[in-house]
Amino acid sequence: MPRPFPLILCGLALMGVLRTTTALIFPETDSDPGAFVSAANAAGSTEAPPVPAAVAAPVAPMICETPEEMLEAMQEERTLIDAQKTRLAEQQSEMELAREKLGIEQQQLSDLKAELEGLLETVKKSQTDDLDRLVALYSAMKPKEAAAILDDMDIETSVLVLATMPERDAAPILAALNKVRARAISRIILERSKLPGDQRLNGLKL
Repeated sequence: MPRPFPLILCGLALMGVLRTTTALIFPETDSDPGAFVSAANAAGSTEAPPVPAAVAAPVAPMICETPEEMLEAMQEERTLIDAQKTRLAEQQSEMELAREKLGIEQQQLSDLKAELEGLLETVKKSQTDDLDRLVALYSAMKPKEAAAILDDMDIETSVLVLATMPERDAAPILAALNKVRARAISRIILERSKLPGDQRLNGLKL
């Protein structure tokens, strides 16, 4: 049986031979990690440099009003609002006063119109009553007596009386009038029923 020690020596010698042979066949490479980083940096040196971030615009400093300034601003605004309210109230009062005055004037005009219409109606009625009495008087006269008076009367009154008088009473009086005056009265009575622009009274002899 061989001894252990010579066997150990033989094993160590064999391991040394194997290590030497392996070193010759596969030489050791540099495993420094810094080499890989340097190589990576060298490879990426051709890429474009990073774009710098946009510079932010400077922000204006915030101006904080003091409580006194805020209170003063509020008081000024309240003063302006009060002034506007006062001005609006004054304008509204003026409008109300003008409206009231206009209403009074309209009422006065309405009353005056009614009064004038009443007066005109009274005058018209009085004239009608007077004319009716005058017509009744001439109708009661004898035709020659009535004609003698109407011959000397103004033409407007003569026309008005004879035109208002019933035909049976007016005919004898008209026949007793002066011939020239009778023709004039007859023509005026005929033309007065026409419009003023259509009336033909030129050259009329009275």
